Amino acid sequence: MKFLCMVFVDEAKLDALSPQESQALDDISLAYDFTLRQQGHFLAAQALQSVRTAAVVRICDGKVKVTDGPFAEAREHVGGFILIEARNRDEAIEVASRIPAIQLGGIEVRPVKELVASTDLPRPDPSL
Repeated sequence: MKFLCMVFVDEAKLDALSPQESQALDDISLAYDFTLRQQGHFLAAQALQSVRTAAVVRICDGKVKVTDGPFAEAREHVGGFILIEARNRDEAIEVASRIPAIQLGGIEVRPVKELVASTDLPRPDPSL
């Protein structure tokens, strides 16, 4: 099964890190990604830029509406993700518990819902 591990960070804690501490966190995070690759768990991972750079896009009354910055007034925001392969929820939680950025917030572990198209769904034109 695939699981998305959403890394929640308190940006105040992240901003408080010295450049050396921030680099150390990057280094141990990349090392953990390498370990997950070796164990067959790793599918993809990325850190995200500050929530201050975010935009929320919605359709309101048929028109595109963009809201800059964080929409939710929360202390923790999604700071990155790791997409993993695990046998079950318990194994996914165990893998997530060792994600180095957990020290800055928490990790939400959620199974990926695999979408399957119905047979009558029109297929995209490959020439486009």
